[in-house]
Amino acid sequence: MTNEFAKAEMAAVLDEVQQQFRAIAQVQQQRAELTASATVRKRITVTVNADGTIIETKFGSGIDELSYGEIAKAVTEAAQKATAEVTRKAQELMTPLHDRRARLPKLSDLIEGMPDLSAEMPKAPKVSLAPPNSEERQSVVDDDGAPMEFSNVEVVSRQSATDRGVTDSSW
Repeated sequence: MTNEFAKAEMAAVLDEVQQQFRAIAQVQQQRAELTASATVRKRITVTVNADGTIIETKFGSGIDELSYGEIAKAVTEAAQKATAEVTRKAQELMTPLHDRRARLPKLSDLIEGMPDLSAEMPKAPKVSLAPPNSEERQSVVDDDGAPMEFSNVEVVSRQSATDRGVTDSSW
């Protein structure tokens, strides 16, 4: 009797997994079609695709009144805003999948003695929007916001250009 119950439960789980795969495929297709646009200073509009890649940039009338630096800053800001919007849309698409997955039994529920490793999943760090070489990017910080310090490092001294070791042609 318990064998029949286990078979029926496993068949139900497999059916749910197949439905989940179909839903994932549908969401992937919908995500691939996502775009978002943002306009800054009423003159610069940037459109990005689902991956946050800029696919179109438009300058409106009066763009010539801005300096190159202002244009560059506005394009960057518009791209960041558009990317944030397309990310929000993608997360919105994923919500039903996350809800459905939460209803599925965990592997530890199905296999006796299997540990639940979901709590061990690392969290992705927040990605910086700071420009290259900015102060924010110069200091590497850990999860607590404190600068990372490494104690197990070796100091490597650079050889002079005339002391090339085994690549020296005088060998």
